[in-house]
Amino acid sequence: LQVDRTEVIRTCINPVYSKLFTVDFYFEEVQRLRFEVHDISSNHNGLKEADFLGGMECTLGQIVSQRKLSKSLLKHGNTAGKSSITVIAEELSGNDDYVELAFNARKLDDKDFFSKSDPFLEIFRMNDDATQQLVHRTEVVMNNLSPAWKSFKVSVNSLCSGDPDRRLKCIVWDWDSNGKHDFIGEFTSTFKEMRGAMEGKQVQWECINPKYKAKKKNYKNSGVVILNQCKIHKMHSFLDYIMGGCQIQFTVAIDFTASNGDPRNSCSLHYIHPYQPNEYLKALVAVGEICQDYDSDKMFPAFGFGARIPPEYTVSHDFAINFNEDNPECAGIQGVVEAYQSCLPKLQLYGPTNIAPIIQKVAKSASEETNTKEASQYFILLILTDGVITDMADTREAIVHASHLPMSVIIVGVGNADFSDMQMLDGDDGILRSPKGEPVLRDIVQFVPFRNFKHASPAALAKSVLAEVPNQVVDYYNGKGIKPKCSSEVYESSRTLAP
Repeated sequence: LQVDRTEVIRTCINPVYSKLFTVDFYFEEVQRLRFEVHDISSNHNGLKEADFLGGMECTLGQIVSQRKLSKSLLKHGNTAGKSSITVIAEELSGNDDYVELAFNARKLDDKDFFSKSDPFLEIFRMNDDATQQLVHRTEVVMNNLSPAWKSFKVSVNSLCSGDPDRRLKCIVWDWDSNGKHDFIGEFTSTFKEMRGAMEGKQVQWECINPKYKAKKKNYKNSGVVILNQCKIHKMHSFLDYIMGGCQIQFTVAIDFTASNGDPRNSCSLHYIHPYQPNEYLKALVAVGEICQDYDSDKMFPAFGFGARIPPEYTVSHDFAINFNEDNPECAGIQGVVEAYQSCLPKLQLYGPTNIAPIIQKVAKSASEETNTKEASQYFILLILTDGVITDMADTREAIVHASHLPMSVIIVGVGNADFSDMQMLDGDDGILRSPKGEPVLRDIVQFVPFRNFKHASPAALAKSVLAEVPNQVVDYYNGKGIKPKCSSEVYESSRTLAP
């Protein structure tokens, strides 16, 4: 499917194209792209007559994780000439910034007979279709003509739809217990104007009652509303962190407990079928294929748990499946697959199903990473397991601890066991707590039973498993106030309030 094409640049062997291609980015999908370059003859703009100069294939994930991707242009038969193509990515949308505003007022009109007015302020965004949308209503300050309302936060998107010149209508009311609030006055402004209150300055508006203005000759106003502060809080997006050089460190842990069945038996979940991968391999490849685009060295630590391992055949819950404890990393997803296949015959499947040790192992790396105080590595642990966890209390404790670190845990349940415990770890139904009652700081566990995807594509499984990851990355770094590592000035300026 051809998405789009650039303009034609005549008689030039190093063209720089001005045309921008806009594509939607989904972290949880492998989005394959193909770029082709054609030389168009001088009197004709059609591709039929054109000479094919070469093509390049990559994924959108590779482009955004490198921000600038250069590859050779391959001719027919995949031969590389001297030509190359460079693709540069920048994020267009993604204004999730929010703004903190603090208003007060002076000398508002008194609407009450026996006491003073009880003012509150409403701010509306004026939409393109002339309707207005309430953005914020302050609390009521009782009996006070010069109220100071509490500061409040609102996203730039809901305040002005990302457009600093959009009209905002502000109305001051005198609250009434019967719900028939009295109108005191109104004024209009823009977010651009409100930004004037950023460096300790104030912005003020006269609060006008149009009826009084029409009737009374010497009417000035019904009070003054003052904006004391306007603070902008920058919210960085997932792509900000990835393009700023944050690497996704992907670790795999595989369940080798006896409940999987003897790998030599074709009923076993670990049976190595000559023609088709078992569920463990299917899940590993589906998720790993996506994560590998965001990891520059493509080296993946892979561990096993719940088996007796050579030479002493003692039970281990966090052994390297390549049996090299000093370097458990495998080269690429294919390396993990090969290490898995070659370690199977050497193990004795055993038990119990303890996953806390492996979570603690990755948490140790993630906590060393926090010392850098920058967004350079985020850890994803993929646990593939066939059953009921035996160290539930320790696992809950480990997850609560890990929720304070740059890591997420993905659990894929393989086979047909009862996975109700797993649903509890995935905090979607309620907040997971440690045995001592300490709640998770953020939801970092995603659990998916493989059987729901038995007849679906690997892409559907990966999508379900990885969809929450970008938000988990953003929640962690934004929550800690950590900015993307190197967002160049050029890149920042391209992201100013795009509509």
